[in-house]
Amino acid sequence: MLSYRHVFHAGNHADVLKHTVLLAVLDYFNQKDKPYWVIDTHAGAGGYRLDAGRAKDHAEHDEGIDALWSRNDLPPLLARYVEAVRIDNPDGRLNRYPGSPLLTLRALRSSDRLRLFELHPADVKLLGQAMIGAAPDAQKRVQIKQEDGFAGMKVLLPPPPRRGLVLIDPSYEDKRDYAQVVTALKEGVQRFATGTFMVWYPLLQRNESITLAAKLKKIAPDWLNVTLTVRAPVKGGMGMHGSGMFIINPPWTLAAEMRDTLPWLVSALGQGNVGAGGTAESSAP
Repeated sequence: MLSYRHVFHAGNHADVLKHTVLLAVLDYFNQKDKPYWVIDTHAGAGGYRLDAGRAKDHAEHDEGIDALWSRNDLPPLLARYVEAVRIDNPDGRLNRYPGSPLLTLRALRSSDRLRLFELHPADVKLLGQAMIGAAPDAQKRVQIKQEDGFAGMKVLLPPPPRRGLVLIDPSYEDKRDYAQVVTALKEGVQRFATGTFMVWYPLLQRNESITLAAKLKKIAPDWLNVTLTVRAPVKGGMGMHGSGMFIINPPWTLAAEMRDTLPWLVSALGQGNVGAGGTAESSAP
């Protein structure tokens, strides 16, 4: 939806989970010399200011990255994530937050490629500026299209190196996004059965959200479902009380890493004494 912009929620608890998992998967991919592609279906603006405008007004980062920023006891995956965010904040003050495209581009090697889709015209412009600012050779390694990412990803699969990662991260403000995620993932796996697919989704008190993970589990035999709940659902069911990352063909190390990380994350980001928790459910025995 063109009314949605990720700047409203930059650096919140959902971003902490999503970007911690994303960086862990990218680091795993980088262990092999063979190049790969990353496809981001809903890229946003690339990076966001937290000290001005809508991100400051909403201040959701107060209950996300802010809670980790000054800690010196972070477990390895979270330490990696916070260090990645520090690149945008060299003076040590948390004023900017990198979105998935910036975090990904900085993790990629010169032989890897990034393909980004974003519909919002203002965010497309900002995204291009962010990519050029992050890497002088971005025009060679990054392609940005102002298109529907659900449709665009299909054209790119399988990627030429036959090795790749797809991040699917819609706003879900339109409930049709839930069905589109299922369809896109099914079609993606059919085209690229060995690819790694990651789906971010909100935990909400609505049927589409509650049933999504069960539908995704039927698409492929190898999956990992990671969730972070920061509070109990509010009375009346409004608002997001957590989020999930569903990964098809995950790194074999990721389930154990997340099970080690989640208790610390729940302790750091949990709001109140009831409802906070984390899970890392895997298809593997």
